[in-house]
Amino acid sequence: MERMNYGGQAPDLDAIFAALADPTRRAILSKLAAGEASVTEISAPFDISQPAISRHLKVCLLYTSPSPRDED
Repeated sequence: MERMNYGGQAPDLDAIFAALADPTRRAILSKLAAGEASVTEISAPFDISQPAISRHLKVCLLYTSPSPRDED
């Protein structure tokens, strides 16, 4: 299994788990795991605005995306 690169710093696990604790964010990540989708497609099953979905996406990307790997 490949180790994730966090730029030499340990990930903030509290922040990661807090981001994933929200059921809307988990549903968004589940949708994106199946493939790319527009904000309109992602927001369709939820009774919240597209700007709110965009804020959820920002948090998801901030806390669930690994840092780019250093290329040798």
